[in-house]
Amino acid sequence: MRKKVIAGNWKMNKVLAEAEQFVQEVVKTDPTDQDVEAIVCAPFPFLVPLVEQTKNTSVKIAAQNMHFAENGAFTGEVSPVMLKDLGVTHVVIGHSERREHFAETDETVNKKTHAAFDHELTPIVCVGETLDQREANETMNHIEKQIRAGLKDLTEEQITKTIVAYEPIWAIGTGKTASSSDANEVCQHIRTVIEKLSSKETANQVVIQYGGSVKPANVDELLAQSDIDGALVGGASLEAESFIQLVEAGKK
Repeated sequence: MRKKVIAGNWKMNKVLAEAEQFVQEVVKTDPTDQDVEAIVCAPFPFLVPLVEQTKNTSVKIAAQNMHFAENGAFTGEVSPVMLKDLGVTHVVIGHSERREHFAETDETVNKKTHAAFDHELTPIVCVGETLDQREANETMNHIEKQIRAGLKDLTEEQITKTIVAYEPIWAIGTGKTASSSDANEVCQHIRTVIEKLSSKETANQVVIQYGGSVKPANVDELLAQSDIDGALVGGASLEAESFIQLVEAGKK
């Protein structure tokens, strides 16, 4: 049985006091168990205090991005070496907003995914289609291309440890959500593509999240689907009470 993974992606929100108060409330509830994992994807300036705050708890702290190089003349960037040294456990790679606004490509996603594993970080690899691609019936081909490129040359062991987040771009921050059956259909397709790249056994171990206007009101229906193993949540993860409700849904 695959573990449910609920990851809250704060994006560029909060100040430090708000971040610390959020984590204090979440940790106080001891929200996770052996069947569900809670991850907070925080901005870089908050990583050190939040890692410290969540020590000896089940809550994990993730970065929202990183460079693929270990060091070098990359002003403003953060390396996997730095993240590992801080105690960060996960990193979001290839979010659609990174692809759209910061020229992220399938090639850089693959480089960052390899770099994550090189430094014992768990990558949360994001894929998703635009509204135009969905309306043109290009969703499955586009997703397959992203998966094949993003996971290229990973070992089977690394693939089993990769978290894939399916986020239809047209549903991010819009209030629109893919129907649970539509979301599950794409997640099933992702698992089929991974099976082609590796094996059925490997594909069955991969955690595949859905993201795109996930909230307490719709999370139960999404998590009840056969191939949706959690959620990468934006707006609904900004309030501790809402985030805790999402994690609790993973236990059902």
